[in-house]
Amino acid sequence: MHKNKQAKPHITDYFLTISDPRVERTKAHLLIDVIMLAICGVLAGCEGWVEIADFGEEREQWFKTFLRLPNGAPSHDTFGRVFSLLDPKQFQESFSQWMQSVVSLADGDVVAIDGKTSRHTFAAGVKPLHLVSAFATANGVALGQAAVDQKSNEIKAVPELLKLLDIKGCLVTTDAFGCQSDIVADIVAREADYLLAVKGNQGLLHRDIQACFAADTLRAEIRSSTTENAGHGRVERRVCDVLSEEHIIARLRHKNNWLNLETIVRVAATRTSQKTGEVTTATRYYICSLKDPSPERIQTAVRAHWGIENGLHWVLDMAMREDASRIRTDHAPANMAVLRHIALKPHSIRQDQKARGSHQPTKGRKECELYGDVARDLDAIALELTLLK
Repeated sequence: MHKNKQAKPHITDYFLTISDPRVERTKAHLLIDVIMLAICGVLAGCEGWVEIADFGEEREQWFKTFLRLPNGAPSHDTFGRVFSLLDPKQFQESFSQWMQSVVSLADGDVVAIDGKTSRHTFAAGVKPLHLVSAFATANGVALGQAAVDQKSNEIKAVPELLKLLDIKGCLVTTDAFGCQSDIVADIVAREADYLLAVKGNQGLLHRDIQACFAADTLRAEIRSSTTENAGHGRVERRVCDVLSEEHIIARLRHKNNWLNLETIVRVAATRTSQKTGEVTTATRYYICSLKDPSPERIQTAVRAHWGIENGLHWVLDMAMREDASRIRTDHAPANMAVLRHIALKPHSIRQDQKARGSHQPTKGRKECELYGDVARDLDAIALELTLLK
């Protein structure tokens, strides 16, 4: 397990290393105060600079118990200016370092990587912000994110994201965009395993895997697992087929491009509408570096990957209203995205409590252990602010 048994630094220690982009004569507020107030505001449910500034002003005396605030709480203009200038890469690195200091990943844990666009962050001549994020599916937290360059794509952002992460012993999953030989080599170099979707973007590999599962001579070697569940007005049946023998992998042309490739996977899903009886089917293929895994384990990992949709993307859109955000100036959209990722777990807890009609502090305390382990100041912030709104 990746667990640091030594005393953990205070959260502020991770953000003190960020370079202050302001000129000296404009520094009415300490950078760390601005950052911590913004973190607390977003934890409490604030969606923009005006709300964060109002939140800081209303609770200024309380914040002064652990922040200096030599000139009181910053204005919304100060928050907007600072976060538009702040280097988002430094902010992302600080967030990732802090998060990995408080999150323990066990060998075999699934780390799902996927991208999401903040649709209203566009400006004249500037595309909307697109982030590739890493999500610890067992913990329900974002481990880090990397912005996609305006002139690039998700493929180039994944290696930058992997540089921020300690994924030793984990199983990294991606959709088809991440099925690239360079990304595979990067994952293996970090002593992790991979389970990557294969589609038409890797046409030759895709056809070879299909041929292996269709071959009569290999049918007896297929190991399968079937699950069935009902929900949202439909019944879904999923059959996971696995082939792992060396002579089977040898059938794949250019197999040497895929470092440590040990297993190929087929997942066939059949959905039946309980109302209309309409049946839809979908078949997906994967490559995996696990040696001789059970189909049950692969089935679980495939389903865990899609947890990033509900555990990350849905919370950002529905609970935090990310797609409605009009923050667009310079680096501000990328930095606000980091703030939302920091607040992800408390917002998830708050949504669960709303769904159950419960806002009991004991429940928040139990489920906010992630923040309680950081330091007493942020412990108080996280435990109380998750229930403020």
